Amino acid sequence: MEEIIIKAMERTEKPNKVRNAGFIPGVLSGPGKTSTSVKFESAVLNKIITKHGANAKLWVVLGDKKQFGFINEVQRHPVEGKIIHISIQLVAENQTVKMHLPINFLGHAELVHKLLQLQVCKSTVEVTGNATIIPDEVVVDVSEKKSGENVTSIDFHLPEGIKTLDPENEIYAIIKAVKEVVEEVVEEKEVVEEAEEIKPAE
Repeated sequence: MEEIIIKAMERTEKPNKVRNAGFIPGVLSGPGKTSTSVKFESAVLNKIITKHGANAKLWVVLGDKKQFGFINEVQRHPVEGKIIHISIQLVAENQTVKMHLPINFLGHAELVHKLLQLQVCKSTVEVTGNATIIPDEVVVDVSEKKSGENVTSIDFHLPEGIKTLDPENEIYAIIKAVKEVVEEVVEEKEVVEEAEEIKPAE
């Protein structure tokens, strides 16, 4: 696994001043309630999140210390979408942690070729395990799925020692025929139109 390293600098300024100077304010959270206000170079942090995702595991260098951790919260501007704050949880390399991982569904093209469509019910999964071997995402290949089949934790190929914390019967996606999906949309539209027709005059 690629070792990701980012340099943090201690922060005493207000967040807005930090952003105006081209940095992103953040917090390093250690064991217990200890936390340190820091800032990161905007370009470096954005590159890491773009390439490795918002749950990336990384090494944080602060002063003469190099500590292992993972991103546990990314706050973005509600309109512009740019990162305005980040929180990183520092952990021991062999520490057991809990994380929410994004699910990457592969095989959409093959489903479309078979006139099938993937209906995603849940796009993340909570897992627990050793911090160093938890992946950045869960990859699921749906290309061989058939109409009416579901995607459950059985379809996840997680590293040994990593377990899901969601209910065993949790459904993350459903495979449906394209015709069936279209019919559902039409039915929903009809229900809305009927409701509008019987709506009492004001």
